[in-house]
Amino acid sequence: MTSDPVAATADAPSEVRAATLPVLAAGPVNANQTPQQRWFWGVAALAALGVLMSGLLWQRLGSIQEHLAKQSAEAGAQSAEAKSTAKQSQELTLETAAKLAVLDARLSEVSLQRTQLEELMQSLSRSRDENLVVDMESAIRLAQQQAQLTGSVEPLLAALKSADLRLTRAAQPRLTPLQRAIARDVARIKGTALSDTPALLIKLDELVSMADELPLGNAVRAARVVEPLQRKAEESVTGWWVRLGIMARDEMRALVRVSRVEVPEAALLSPEQSFFLRENLKLKLLNARLGLLSRQIESSRADLVAAATSMSRYFDASSRKTQTATALLQQVQSQMKTLEVPRVDETLAALATAAAGR
Repeated sequence: MTSDPVAATADAPSEVRAATLPVLAAGPVNANQTPQQRWFWGVAALAALGVLMSGLLWQRLGSIQEHLAKQSAEAGAQSAEAKSTAKQSQELTLETAAKLAVLDARLSEVSLQRTQLEELMQSLSRSRDENLVVDMESAIRLAQQQAQLTGSVEPLLAALKSADLRLTRAAQPRLTPLQRAIARDVARIKGTALSDTPALLIKLDELVSMADELPLGNAVRAARVVEPLQRKAEESVTGWWVRLGIMARDEMRALVRVSRVEVPEAALLSPEQSFFLRENLKLKLLNARLGLLSRQIESSRADLVAAATSMSRYFDASSRKTQTATALLQQVQSQMKTLEVPRVDETLAALATAAAGR
């Protein structure tokens, strides 16, 4: 092992070399020294170097410890600050969670109240619609009865238009089919041609007045007015005899009457029965007139059919008066077929569907 101070100094750190070079330069260097002295000086130099390095290391270690202590203090402060921040964050989190729980409870309460309010509104709207439907149905049925009694479609049209106006104001989508049904019924009623009731009543009155003049099937023809047999001033004797012969011939022919009677009952009628037959015919025509006024169409038709049967069975069909009365009666029967007021079954069906809630 070489104890050269210079070599040792070269291998030492820069701080040690800077501190050792003056010491070596200050020491005596004598080439004539003994080996013990050299060893002594080498050991002394090494010791001095060790002491110097120990001081430097101690100083370095102190600065490191001071730096570590400062970092430890800073770390502790930061840790305490972090703990405080974490605690505040935890408290804020708990407070936020509590607020969220309260908000969730309030939100669920508001949602429940909203659901209840919607159900209440739907219930009110449904009850209002039901009341509206019931009112319209009652009004339309009453108007239909009035139209059947009076023979006029004006009450029915007024009720349908009023119902349409109420539906337009209500503006309910589920009642739209009802509004379309009302529109179709209104168009159908307006397009229906009704009979003239006053004209029918006048014709029935004419038939009643003609009943006394209608000839029966077994009635004897009225004798012609016999001209006087006296000779006229401008008539010749031959003309007078001819006229007398014609009158005698007509009288002879009138003694015997041959006719064809299809119904035996007509030939067997007595004068008293003929009176009651005419009165029954009048009663049937008057009953048909009353039925027409009270809008009892079926009853009026039945009376007219009975009157037509009686007229064709017991009265002379070849008479012009009977033919005129028969034609007039047929006209009344044909016109009474179109006397019925149109029904609003489609609107009533739509009202029943709306009332059922479908």
